[in-house]
Amino acid sequence: MEKKCQNQTTCSVDYAFRRIGGKYKGRILWALSEQKTMRYGELGRRIADSTPKMLTQTLRELEEDKLISRKVYYEVPPKVEYSLTNTGEELIPFISHLRAWGIKQMQKENVVL
Repeated sequence: MEKKCQNQTTCSVDYAFRRIGGKYKGRILWALSEQKTMRYGELGRRIADSTPKMLTQTLRELEEDKLISRKVYYEVPPKVEYSLTNTGEELIPFISHLRAWGIKQMQKENVVL
């Protein structure tokens, strides 16, 4: 069943934020842009305030939205690596711009970086 949008602009903004919104998605995408490939444990340390359940759920959502890819190595112990897809990489300039804006606003408000 296809959903109809009353307002194309609002719908497209809503669509985008459903894919990248939330507490962890942008941070995971940014971390992967800096490291290129990261294992689950590395992401867990980088996103230290996430629980394993939330990190797993967020990674699954990003993978489902084709923003990240998950590569499983069948070995003992199991090894899983995450990286950005081409679609995920397209978001990085926008996240970078948001990051710069955030730094600027934090400096204005004297928030410790």
